[in-house]
Amino acid sequence: MTEVFRARIEATIGSIKTMEVLAEQGWTSEVRRVITEERTYLLKSAFKSKYKAWLKAEANVLKQQLTEQYVPVPTYYNFIEEKDSAHLLMSFEKGITLTKALREVTSLEGKYALIRSFGAFLHQFHEMDILLSWHREVGWLEEQIETAEHYVETKQTDGSANLLATLKSTKLSPVRQTMIHGDYTTDNVLVVDGEVKLFIDVAGMTIGDPRYDEALAIGSIGNDEDARKAFYEGYTRYKVSEKEYKYFNEGLYEFF
Repeated sequence: MTEVFRARIEATIGSIKTMEVLAEQGWTSEVRRVITEERTYLLKSAFKSKYKAWLKAEANVLKQQLTEQYVPVPTYYNFIEEKDSAHLLMSFEKGITLTKALREVTSLEGKYALIRSFGAFLHQFHEMDILLSWHREVGWLEEQIETAEHYVETKQTDGSANLLATLKSTKLSPVRQTMIHGDYTTDNVLVVDGEVKLFIDVAGMTIGDPRYDEALAIGSIGNDEDARKAFYEGYTRYKVSEKEYKYFNEGLYEFF
């Protein structure tokens, strides 16, 4: 970190006492814990153009929540763009990811209680009223397919042109749009006091197809039928079909 960049961070939060790279990292960014006299922050940094764009999208979601306070997410403090990098400064929230909580839980009862909470948290989110400021003109699925096409053309994805063609030719019938997280996996929620309480990594949060969140959620908990049963004890509004699950979790998600 250059002295100039450090000064820009300190202009927002005050003098930095310590800064450390966290052991638990994401796929798209470098994550640091930043500690001042007053509080602790999280600094996410991205370096590739695709991931810089995602980080900017996440910053916009968090910034919007400063005024709306509508969705449980970290607090936005600053977003800094440089020539070869982008940096998002937010609050450091207590809790651990659901992925880590599931690794550490010592009983099946505890495991399924966590997964039930994972389902219930998503259910509550999908049932929220949509704020006027979140409404979109372009259909979410159409926009995702256009983005996937761009990623294929610019070689920014592992998804193939053949898979994209299949998604276009077998596009699902639309459903009522809701708020969606856009990457609802066990990595992207925090557990506090034994329950899922907070969204993280919210670059894809928007109005969209709730089946996408649902498919990614059950995909992230694996093929354990009892785990899926626990999820649907919390998420009771709809159950994706096998066709819908494969379209989203084994299809569209490959591009993102």
